[in-house]
Amino acid sequence: MARETLGLVQGTVDVLILKTLSWKTLHGYGIAELIRERSDGDLAVEDAALYQALHRLERKGFVESEWGISHTNRRARFYSITSEGRKQLRTELVELRRYVSALFRVLEPA
Repeated sequence: MARETLGLVQGTVDVLILKTLSWKTLHGYGIAELIRERSDGDLAVEDAALYQALHRLERKGFVESEWGISHTNRRARFYSITSEGRKQLRTELVELRRYVSALFRVLEPA
């Protein structure tokens, strides 16, 4: 039986995209695939959420894009993280770790 993917907590898509782009420049499908692979299939970013987040991150100056050719020889938009995006990633990682720590303090037995 196939394992169902986990729902993403609101606000985590941006940090997942920024972290993925901190490793290498990718097109949208490549970003989604790398997140799925790195999470052993537990996390999946839906297309609509992915592209909304990419456009939002680009408007904020955290990512930039340019057109190129994918490995399947198709025209695709490739995204890369900017220096401002790296700063934002560090900030968001601190906040996410704080959130997860607080969450587990509530969930763990006293």
